[in-house]
Amino acid sequence: MVSFLLEVGTEELPATFVETAIQQWKQKIPASLKEQFLSVESVQVWGTPRRLAVLIEGLPSQQPDREEEIKGPPASTAFKDGKPTPAAEGFIKKQGVTLEDLEIRPTSKGDFVFVLKKIPGRLTAEILAELTSEWITKLEGKRFMRWGDGDLKFPRPIRWLIALLDNQVLPVTLVSGSEVVKSDRISHGHRVLHPENISISHAKTYAESLKKAFVQVDPQERIQTIQKEVKIAANIVGGEAEIPEDLLAEVVNLVEWPTAVVGTFDQEFLDLPAEVIKTVMVTHQRYFPILTIETQNSSPLKPYFITISNGDPAKSNLIAAGNERVIRARLADGQFFYKSDLKTPLESYLPALEAVTFQEDLGSVRDKVNRIGKIANWISEQLNIIESYRSLIQRAALLCKADLVTQMVYEFPELQGIMGEKYAIEGGEPAEVARAIFEHYLPRNATDNLPQTLVGQVVGLADKLDTLVSIFGLGMLPTGSSDPFALRRAANAVVNIIWAADLPLNLYQLLKQIAVDFVNTFPNAILGLNHELYDFFLQRIRTLLQDEKAIDYDLVNAVLGENDLEYQERALQDLLDVRDRALFLQTIRKDGSLNQIYETVNRSTRLAKQGDLNTLELQPEMTVNPELFQKSSERQFYQALVQLVPKTKASQATRNYRQLVEALAEITPTVSSFFDGPESVLVMDDDPNIQRNRLNLLGLLRNHARVLADFGAIVKS
Repeated sequence: MVSFLLEVGTEELPATFVETAIQQWKQKIPASLKEQFLSVESVQVWGTPRRLAVLIEGLPSQQPDREEEIKGPPASTAFKDGKPTPAAEGFIKKQGVTLEDLEIRPTSKGDFVFVLKKIPGRLTAEILAELTSEWITKLEGKRFMRWGDGDLKFPRPIRWLIALLDNQVLPVTLVSGSEVVKSDRISHGHRVLHPENISISHAKTYAESLKKAFVQVDPQERIQTIQKEVKIAANIVGGEAEIPEDLLAEVVNLVEWPTAVVGTFDQEFLDLPAEVIKTVMVTHQRYFPILTIETQNSSPLKPYFITISNGDPAKSNLIAAGNERVIRARLADGQFFYKSDLKTPLESYLPALEAVTFQEDLGSVRDKVNRIGKIANWISEQLNIIESYRSLIQRAALLCKADLVTQMVYEFPELQGIMGEKYAIEGGEPAEVARAIFEHYLPRNATDNLPQTLVGQVVGLADKLDTLVSIFGLGMLPTGSSDPFALRRAANAVVNIIWAADLPLNLYQLLKQIAVDFVNTFPNAILGLNHELYDFFLQRIRTLLQDEKAIDYDLVNAVLGENDLEYQERALQDLLDVRDRALFLQTIRKDGSLNQIYETVNRSTRLAKQGDLNTLELQPEMTVNPELFQKSSERQFYQALVQLVPKTKASQATRNYRQLVEALAEITPTVSSFFDGPESVLVMDDDPNIQRNRLNLLGLLRNHARVLADFGAIVKS
């Protein structure tokens, strides 16, 4: 067994590319080795700002010998009068075999020529020499560049290349015009702490050799070092470090030998909202904030920060001083913006929104605010919200975008909504209004919380629904790879807010209402707007039920319907009900209750499709003629359906679907006798009236079951 090391040395790579390249290699390299019939014990992929590396251990020295069956031309083409034709001779030559090696075998398309070809294994070194260039050049990412006068693209110029098979250099060459990089065993250590070259004696000694040159090549090792050093540094100044995951993931690929450096800023800046300070630190400067441990402090932050340096630890004081100058200037800007913004109330910024474009065909942000207020009012009407809360909702809707034109948010867009809440509080707005200004943006990302207050929920729904209807109204539907207005996230948020807050909202009616208003306002709106919106939301509901609620796909189909307009409309009219029915179906599948009724209901559902009974009818007296009964089983079935009606209606009214399932379980033996008992009947009787009567019995049972689900969509477990 042998080990193989590949290191691609570069100028400083973008941090995001290092992470994506590592993930690509983790998938591509094992897959390409498997394609070449090379088994391995382990594949370790590493990266730093100046290098990507992979160490493959447990490789065989060559491929195993193998046999491959190859299909050739049809026998009728390969042989004529028992002699090989040019087609056969060409196949023999191409495969490097003899005439005696050919076999004729029957296939579904006739007799064909086959050959069982023995392929000797190639040397691993030869294969790796071919694969290595492909691994490098097939990496994908943004903003690749050319350097020199060649066509080779990479995020940064490649300066050196190591390819070692155990202790031997494997010859690999990358050419970019006049720039030629050949593999050897020479690497480079830390740019400052160890500028000398390093000779790697063996593939397995790579990581240890680099560590001696002040390079931690393993990102996981660097993460552990950063976390440890940041916590120690925070403890030294009596605080607790805040380590955002996104910041940690970025910083780890900006350094090769991480060192925590503590800096400080003036105490007066703590008068700024903590969110402003954190935004300056985390988003703009990549610093880690330090939180206070003492609860009596007025600010949750201490006047310190931590940076992760890639420089000389002995120069930490100089590094800290430079960082302090930068953050002092940024915080001074923030202080100026904050004080200036507070000179006027939040409402005074509304006229400036008229000069801010939401979307070129949809008017200004001020126009959007007006639409949000209108939609929020329709939601309030649906939810029967009391007048005092309606006024809070309208006030929040009016002010929700006002902070977009403040100096602070203009400079730091990440603070939209956050500063709106701060300015609203300082301006004397009700607490519910201030909080809703912040909450209406939630969730901002996949891990964010949902709005918790009713005012925030209503304004947030109104904002997202306006965006969805408006962008759909222009025909700008998201595609598989493009969703510039984050419409999927907005629709997911609408559904999740309704579910989380148990809001009895008729989304079907609301979307129709908003769409009609949009079409009246914008005559150029696309046709079929409602249909597109309904389908889009149904897709999101389906995805959320399966992915977030862990509902089996067939049970989701059973509550949403497959090409079933009635069921789809029902789902959008009552999202709480469709959620509860899906969860209940998953429950009764697990406890076995579903199996007790599945066969009978499903069989009835399949046969009922051959009839013409509408899917809403429940009353047997209206659709079944007892005078046409020929067997006692029909009458018993009919009586059972009569008794089922009040139970189904009670289940509908209370949404106690357990009651419906128990009622269906009670009727199951009666239906089974109708199908298979001593008094069983032939449903598809020759007499069309009798046939229709029996199909109506089955259709009624199907309809009662449809109160819970479309059993025809459920797969037997």
